[in-house]
Amino acid sequence: MIRPLLCAVLLMALPLTAARVLADPAPASAAAPAPASTSSEPYELVRGLQAVQDGIASGDTAAHGSHIALIRQIGEKFLAADANVWSNPQNGQAVVIYLLSGGAPQVVRKLPRDKINVDGRLFDGALAYVEGRQDEARELLKDVKPRTIPSGLGGQVALVQGALFARAEASFAIERLDDARLLLPGTLVEEAALRREILLVGQAEEFDKFEFLTLAYIRHYRNSIYAGDFWQRFSTGLTQSSLAFDENRFARIVTLLEQIDRASRLKLYLVIARSAMVRGRMAVTRLAGERALTLSADASVERERAHFFRGASRVLTDEYDGGLAELKALDRSKLPEHDVPLLNATVQLALDVRKPFAGGPAAAAEKPPVTPARVDLASSTATLARAQKQLGELELLTRDRRP
Repeated sequence: MIRPLLCAVLLMALPLTAARVLADPAPASAAAPAPASTSSEPYELVRGLQAVQDGIASGDTAAHGSHIALIRQIGEKFLAADANVWSNPQNGQAVVIYLLSGGAPQVVRKLPRDKINVDGRLFDGALAYVEGRQDEARELLKDVKPRTIPSGLGGQVALVQGALFARAEASFAIERLDDARLLLPGTLVEEAALRREILLVGQAEEFDKFEFLTLAYIRHYRNSIYAGDFWQRFSTGLTQSSLAFDENRFARIVTLLEQIDRASRLKLYLVIARSAMVRGRMAVTRLAGERALTLSADASVERERAHFFRGASRVLTDEYDGGLAELKALDRSKLPEHDVPLLNATVQLALDVRKPFAGGPAAAAEKPPVTPARVDLASSTATLARAQKQLGELELLTRDRRP
């Protein structure tokens, strides 16, 4: 196993398939490794590594294939270097960058630590991070100000800080990921920062920034080897918050989703429609259902579900008869099992709403009720509550999305 590679910051956010490619030895037919620099200066070797990684961000599959071999070559050159080279601060910083770029901690631990000219917090913090000692890494790196150190190192440290504090201090993590993007624009560090930040901003429900980060990724990194991971995080951020449920900005959501492949777009519209329905956002339920209808194939499961969501939004708003007819025309056998309780509850709600009018106006005038008919929604409400817990699409997005 190449554990340090799996722990390194640039690899933590990879989709499973990409992680496996990086963890497994390259097949014999893979592209030949990019030659490491012939210079004996470690900082120049690391610059070559960063150039290869930036190629990965732009979609260079050859760079992706040579990445691990190049890291291995650089590690060997580090071990063979004269001890005196580490007194150069640039070379000391290169050790930290090497670690945070996927370098092996086993190699770094063999270097003459007393000769390496670099801030101890950065060295020890980076080592703790790639070795999985997260609490220690947080303690060592939290107070480091990325903008006060050289940008090549500062951007890497900011990216790590964003990863370390994403759960505990999301606002701090977002600030540091902003720093990473600003310090190293056009690099794999910026690409990775965008992938991480999109989810945090979505969870914070900052729609304008969510939209900005999405458009920035599309503009610069839509061909990245890791683009699939970005869209997975985008989908989660969009559907696990309230970002997609404001009808006044639905057109902006549509613009963002136009950047995704048709199948993924259809899946997302169905997730949005269902989530909006359970939240009672019927206008969005209808908008998303209609979008799903235009993307789904005739007689498909997706088409039946799209009709379900559109019909539900109609019957519970201002098109009762048309909506009820659409729901009754559904082929229930094509609906996923977890949609059936929600359909039953919706139909029951619709029928209950019309109960007070049974018999029509003439009957009401002839024999008015002593007390108003009571709409009993208890059963339907309980079913809706259970259905809310059965939202399975988000899990499917995570499991099935292709890079």
